[in-house]
Amino acid sequence: MKRFFLLMLSLWKQQLKLYATAALIGALIGVFILAPSYNFIYSRESNNNKLSSLEYVFSQLTSIFDGNIAEDNLLMFYAKIGAMLGLLTVGIYGVLHKRLARIESLKAELQKDLATIIALGEGPYLEFKSSLRWDLEQSRINRTLEGVILKTLAGFLNSSHGGTLLIGVADDGTIIGLEKDYQTLKKPNQDGFEQSIMTAISTNLGADLCSLVHVLFHVIDQKDICRLIISPAHRPVFLTQNGTPKLFVRTGGATRDLNIQEALEFVQIRWKREG
Repeated sequence: MKRFFLLMLSLWKQQLKLYATAALIGALIGVFILAPSYNFIYSRESNNNKLSSLEYVFSQLTSIFDGNIAEDNLLMFYAKIGAMLGLLTVGIYGVLHKRLARIESLKAELQKDLATIIALGEGPYLEFKSSLRWDLEQSRINRTLEGVILKTLAGFLNSSHGGTLLIGVADDGTIIGLEKDYQTLKKPNQDGFEQSIMTAISTNLGADLCSLVHVLFHVIDQKDICRLIISPAHRPVFLTQNGTPKLFVRTGGATRDLNIQEALEFVQIRWKREG
């Protein structure tokens, strides 16, 4: 546990360095661009300046480097403004970049034909599950099947690419449908099915992750298929099994849990890339 916190602290330090660099660059822009520009405009309005904009800015920069700064100079003010703008720019860019990447990924996934996807078979970014909670072999409700679904979701969330989970499709690509699952729900339809999945995610993985799982329904051979498109998570996702939190990852076409050492190394590499 100590090593885990040390690694998380290392990630936070790296992120702090990024923001510090952005603040420094912003402060330099404030000192060497904003302040001279303001002084140039003010001197022109006061008719105290006959120099061109480039000449005036160059003279201001020369004064700064020579240490000839007037007492009423607003350099510190513009340095602070620049630093805040730098931090704001990094924050906005980070949010927009992640959202744009997620949008492009979703668009690419939605453009894929479902029948073609199923024909390709399972792989690192695609998995089939026959049902959510209906045990086809024993013809009864089996709650442990939900755990299998959650394990797969956790594996895709922890990956750097996400993935797609199809429910109502057998391992060999045979279309099973969701009719049996519907019968186990209070609302025996697509809405009830989606609510059950989102409730399971919120309860077992975290409510903040629900927005990363996009639920779609398709009809093949007159049978409903649920298509879950999972985007990569912004944090490590743990699933508790038998009282023990576990970190699941995708390895080839399967999902497995990592031991403590593997989990620590995986978290450091995976979310270092995020930062």
